Amino acid sequence: MSPKLWAILFVIFFLSLLAWCSTGHAQTNTVTSTSSTVSGTTTVDRTPSTASAPGVVVNNQDVCSTAASAAIQSQILGIAGGTTIRDLNCERLKLSRQLFRFGMKVGAVALLCQDERVFQAMEMAGTPCPYMGKIGLDAAKEWAENPKKRPDYDKWLKNNDIKNEEEFLSDDEDALGIFSVLLFLLFL
Repeated sequence: MSPKLWAILFVIFFLSLLAWCSTGHAQTNTVTSTSSTVSGTTTVDRTPSTASAPGVVVNNQDVCSTAASAAIQSQILGIAGGTTIRDLNCERLKLSRQLFRFGMKVGAVALLCQDERVFQAMEMAGTPCPYMGKIGLDAAKEWAENPKKRPDYDKWLKNNDIKNEEEFLSDDEDALGIFSVLLFLLFL
């Protein structure tokens, strides 16, 4: 999920938690006063106002975005907002389809290969993804020589039991941290 979607979900969760903790109920106070000459009833309505979520409209069905809106109201404050969320995978599919329609088949496949699932599926099928204009065995050779450019590089490292340079640095930092703690305990 995109960071924007996570932010929206967090705001919705926080605001719904706030609303749950302080719910507003309509209260009706009835005051009856009786005297020798005047008697009457006074009704006071304290209904809180309501926040309305804005309507976010995506007019075209051929758009790779989704609308989201939310509103929350407490007794004091009401907040409402709306946004659109881009679907990058939908955009990739539409762009690839358009490249294919233009006769750019290798470009369409290369665009789809930016998704690690497609990259792995192509590799499993024995037809590696294009690499800088090379296809077939030439592309497979280039991918083998340049594994950092693979979209599934992290999974490739795990499957091949290869530690990358960052892991070597973190192992040294862990050893340094343990040594520092032991040295600190020695001085106590």
